[in-house]
Amino acid sequence: MRVLERLQDCAGLRFPVVTIGNFDGVHVGHQAVLKLARDRVRLQQGTAVVLTFEPHPLRVLAPGVELKFLSDPEEKLALLEEAGVDVVVRLPFTREFAAQTPDEFMVQVLRDGLGTRELFVGQNFRFGKERLGTIQSLTAAGPRLGFTVHAIAPVVLEGAPVSSTRIRDLVQAGAMVEAATLLGRPYTLRGTVIHGNRRGGELGYPTANLLPPEGRVLPPDGVYATQLKVDTQTWGAVTYIGTRPTFGGGGRMIETYLLDGGRDLYGCRVTVLVHERLRGDQAFESADGLARQISADVARTRDILRGVAGVPARPSS
Repeated sequence: MRVLERLQDCAGLRFPVVTIGNFDGVHVGHQAVLKLARDRVRLQQGTAVVLTFEPHPLRVLAPGVELKFLSDPEEKLALLEEAGVDVVVRLPFTREFAAQTPDEFMVQVLRDGLGTRELFVGQNFRFGKERLGTIQSLTAAGPRLGFTVHAIAPVVLEGAPVSSTRIRDLVQAGAMVEAATLLGRPYTLRGTVIHGNRRGGELGYPTANLLPPEGRVLPPDGVYATQLKVDTQTWGAVTYIGTRPTFGGGGRMIETYLLDGGRDLYGCRVTVLVHERLRGDQAFESADGLARQISADVARTRDILRGVAGVPARPSS
C-alpha cells in the first residue's frame, strides 16, 4: 500500500475508486464501505483509494475540543492495508483547505487531483466550507465531473448505526466485548515496554508496563482479560489499568502479566488486545490479598480466552 501526501503525486492512478473519511478504528462500518469499493476495483481493474486528512479536521476547526482516538496513525494505515486499500492519500487539513467551497473540492480534489472514477461515501457525508456539500451535491455533479457516486447506508448492529463515536463510548465504559463486535476485532493499545516498580514481580506476577498511549481512548481503570502481541508472537495475559491504590497510588499505568511466564520485553514495541473487563480497580488491605485476587483474575482470563475462537490462551509463534 502506498501513502501519498500531495495531490500532485496522484497522477496516473488506474481507475481510482475513492472513499473519504477519517476511518478512526477502521470499524465494521468502514470495512463494509471498503469492501464495496474493493469489489468495484476488482471488476474495473482499478485502484482502491482512501482520502483522509491530517490532523483530524476538528483539531483545526475546534482546537479547544479534546479528541481521543481508537487507533494511532500507524495502526490505522495497517488496518486500511489489511482491508485491501491500494493507496492512502493523506492530505494536510488547514483552514485554507476547509474554506474550499463544495464545488472547488469536487473539481480540484476529486476530479483534477485524484482523477476519481467512482466514489463511495456514507449517506450523511458532508464536505466543503461550512459542510454545505452533501451526497446530493456529489450525485448531481458526478456526471459533469466524470465520476459515479455510491451512497452507502450505515451498518446497523444491535439496533443502532456503527460509528467511531459509539465505539469510543463503549470503550470508555469498559464494554469491551460490545466494542469488539463493532470493531470486528478486540480493541488494542500499543506502546513500548518500560521499567516499572517491580511490585508485580514481588507478588509473583511480573508485568510488562506501558505508559497510556497519548491521544488514545482508554478503558476505565480496572483489570482486563487480554493478550499481548510482539511481532508474530501472541500470549494470553491479564492487564491492569490504573494508579495502583494498594501501594499508595501514582501515575496511571498499563501493566500486563503474561499467563504462561515472564519474558524480557523491556524496550519492545507491544500490542495489548483487550477482550473483556474482569473488575474495577480497588485497594486491597495487603499485598497477599491482592495476590489472591490476581490468581482469581488469571483463572477467569484463561476461561475467557478459551472461549474466543481462534485466539490461543497459551503462547503461539
